[in-house]
Amino acid sequence: MFYVDNRLQFPVRVESPNPVFARALQQAIGGVEGEVRVALQYMFQAFGARGGDGRHRDLLMNTAAEELGHIEMLATAVALNLEGAPLSMQEEAAQDPVAGHVMNGMNLRHILSTGLAALPADAEGVPFDASHVYASGNLAADMLANVTAEATGRALATRLYGMTQDPGMREMLAFLIARDNMHQQQWLAAIEDMGGLQAAMPIPNSFPLDQENQDFSHVLLGFQADGSAPPEGRWSQGPTMDGRGEFSARHMEPLGEEPELAPPPPGSGAQEEQM
Repeated sequence: MFYVDNRLQFPVRVESPNPVFARALQQAIGGVEGEVRVALQYMFQAFGARGGDGRHRDLLMNTAAEELGHIEMLATAVALNLEGAPLSMQEEAAQDPVAGHVMNGMNLRHILSTGLAALPADAEGVPFDASHVYASGNLAADMLANVTAEATGRALATRLYGMTQDPGMREMLAFLIARDNMHQQQWLAAIEDMGGLQAAMPIPNSFPLDQENQDFSHVLLGFQADGSAPPEGRWSQGPTMDGRGEFSARHMEPLGEEPELAPPPPGSGAQEEQM
């Protein structure tokens, strides 16, 4: 269950409203790097968490609740940046260079659909559809996905920070950037709490290794047309990350035959030449 508080998680203030920046902030709400994504991701990971002692589920749900508060902060920031935006496209506004720039750069749905409020959409106005919500049922896989989500979210927040000189917006974004930092580290710490990345690898570590083709478990395969070796690095030599072998590298040769499919069945709509 959830509880609500009328106060924001962190202060949100705008000194110089900017409808174009309001559009940019939408990416932090409904973009693939945004807060709706991580809130739903942590929530559904928690909903489906099975086994263990419950601590990791609690961590996921607690962070999901925090992300809901971040959505509220960003939606408030969008609304505050839209204050003073032109509400009509009258000729006088279109001829005015400042108003014209605002009208041309802002998301018109902020006028037409919400009356100067935020949308559950990205900066291009595309509604969030949950296609980037990852909840696999495997705790280690989910934690790694969460690190990636927070890393891309932090990259977005730093870019937004660079797009504005408004002190209030920078203060809010500095807070969100710090929280993205913490969340990256807490998900990595959760993997360490489960025994560390080496113990977690390969994910899932519950599948019997003798049932996978171990000839290909630790070899980097190259697919260069000239037959040259793949790029060298830590991934091509030395101990593997799971500590169970040594990395190697080689060019990949085709091991299978050329596929040969049966003729199309009658009535399939194929050409006579295919029969």
